Amino acid sequence: MKIRIILALMLAAGLARAEGERAGDFDYYVLALSWTPTWCALEGDSRDSPQCDADTGYGWTLHGLWPQYDEGWPSYCRTSERDPSRRETGAMADIMGSGGLAWHQWKKHGRCSGLSSEDYFAASREAYDAVKRPEVLRQLDDPIRVKPSVIEAAFLKDNTDLGADGLTVTCKANRIQEVRICLTPDFEPRACTGSVARDCTQSSPLLDPLR
Repeated sequence: MKIRIILALMLAAGLARAEGERAGDFDYYVLALSWTPTWCALEGDSRDSPQCDADTGYGWTLHGLWPQYDEGWPSYCRTSERDPSRRETGAMADIMGSGGLAWHQWKKHGRCSGLSSEDYFAASREAYDAVKRPEVLRQLDDPIRVKPSVIEAAFLKDNTDLGADGLTVTCKANRIQEVRICLTPDFEPRACTGSVARDCTQSSPLLDPLR
């Protein structure tokens, strides 16, 4: 019995985190927006990342545009498309915080889109620009404790084409971490599924103001 359980868990993990799939084979996209002050508090400050310098103005940055299955996701896919140049990845720093993140996102997720690197980054920027990031969240003067549902409601108020089942809020270390928006391969809003549909369960995570 124990062996069966272990095998089942290994199979489930493989389905969720499979690697090397064929490019272009996926069900929908996840547009992941990261709250920069959280990333800086948990990771960026220890790396002395320029993204975390005072007055940079980074708020909801683009973490990535991720091809997704209804259950699980592809990664590090096989593709005949060339990798982006340093110029291409560096050009994404204004919305992603760094060219290094853009390169990592291409390797892990972008190759799975079936697009060229040029088209993938263009689609990522277009999808990011199409989402209104609530201005009220940029006006905080001090850290606050806030229900994840408040963050969700703010995005839904400013993006009336999105539905509650197509947007999730995630937390990390009891802080608001990301907003994830589910889109069809044609970049139309759709419902999230599987693990992407799970919202943060913290009752009042921290939301830091911009630096």
